[in-house]
Amino acid sequence: MTRNDIVIAPTGARFCNRHFPCTIGRGGLTDTKSEGDGATPRGVHRIVGLLYRPDRIAKPANWAVPIGLYDGWCDESGHEDYNLMVRRPFPASHETLRRADPMYDVILITDWNWPQAEKGRGSAIFVHNWKGPGRPTAGCVAFDPTDLLWIIQRIRFETRLIVL
Repeated sequence: MTRNDIVIAPTGARFCNRHFPCTIGRGGLTDTKSEGDGATPRGVHRIVGLLYRPDRIAKPANWAVPIGLYDGWCDESGHEDYNLMVRRPFPASHETLRRADPMYDVILITDWNWPQAEKGRGSAIFVHNWKGPGRPTAGCVAFDPTDLLWIIQRIRFETRLIVL
């Protein structure tokens, strides 16, 4: 681990020698992630993308990609696009990335079960804005929006999300 890794532990997150409160999945931490279990997978995860809502926030980093009106993320494990970004309308189960609430105003995409997804092993393990302190996610890691933007502005190519 380095100071450039985002390390998630029971006491919160550590990044660049700072501590941040964060939330994890309602199912706790797991070594055996499966679709819909609500758990956050332990391990070392690369950050492979950054999405943002251009109608709500300024571009947070030069490598950020805007979330379009019809962007979604496939969470149907039997579909060929499982755990990939898709365009709506989409015939299989998926999450809408352009939400009414601010939860997905900015999203760090991890390499959990990506790009060659194993059926049923879990999808859409993101780092995103939280609903509030202590309010769990569906398996992602979530931060206060101000803290998340601070982190994003300091991420380097080698930065990893490490869930202990």
